[in-house]
Amino acid sequence: MKWGIIATWEMALEGIAKGSNGLNKGASSADAVEEAIKMVEDNPKYRSVGYGGLPNEDCEVEMDAAFMDGDTLSIGAVAGIRNFKNPISIARKLSFERFNCFLVGFGAEKYALANGFEEKNMLTEESIGIYDEKKKKIIEEGLSPYEGHDTVGMVSLDVDGEMCAGTSTSGLFMKKKGRVGDSPIPGSGFYVDDNIGGAVATGLGEDIMKGCISYEIVRLMGEGHNPQEAAEKAVEKFNDKLIKRRGKAGDISVVCMNNKGQWGAATNIEEFSFVVATNDLKPTVYLARNNNGRTEIELIR
Repeated sequence: MKWGIIATWEMALEGIAKGSNGLNKGASSADAVEEAIKMVEDNPKYRSVGYGGLPNEDCEVEMDAAFMDGDTLSIGAVAGIRNFKNPISIARKLSFERFNCFLVGFGAEKYALANGFEEKNMLTEESIGIYDEKKKKIIEEGLSPYEGHDTVGMVSLDVDGEMCAGTSTSGLFMKKKGRVGDSPIPGSGFYVDDNIGGAVATGLGEDIMKGCISYEIVRLMGEGHNPQEAAEKAVEKFNDKLIKRRGKAGDISVVCMNNKGQWGAATNIEEFSFVVATNDLKPTVYLARNNNGRTEIELIR
């Protein structure tokens, strides 16, 4: 049986290498996604996810994460959680709950503490320094505070044919306290179904959550479109709808994989990197480029 794993952004390369090594040895898709995302969360140089993530307007790192099991369709998610390591693991734990599987803020933190998850100050000196510098420029130059919204999202397929998806992000830099984007929202930031495949999204959450784009990609794959066709069709249609209705569309990028291990990616921005590994492909970084509504994919390394 084939296996595969795909993720948004080049920052996922080390995690994908670890996850693919596990899948090659028979690890579950759930373990592969969790362990791969944890590697991104734990690395402070990736400033849009986990430890060292860029803070909100009050200089606090508020994190969102989600996990979905493509076999049972179980979902676990947290939003606005602070001072806990590896929110993806908390989200996965919540996916086993029949009720109360999506928790926010203090409720998510209370659950994490009760279930023995590690408390940790997720701010670093570097992220505080970037916050102070940006705040000064906002005051002096009137710049927009918002930048940085690179969610790490993954879809995996194991040798038993089971699929999982996960996402993790610290969200928009200098966002309003309590702001939540698309990443933990089922169907929007992620969706997976063993009978078809899975998809995850990254970009401007406020626009992505206006459409259930991850679910739409899975639906299109279920109708017979290959993953690349499904990704491009969904992004192009949604991008055009946003422009028609609102005059513009924010950043939208997606990756997907079907239950045969075939994959696809699409974007409405100039460049978007992603990482793929399968039983036939070592962990590889690609670059997707938007060209008049179509996505061109280039091998990077």
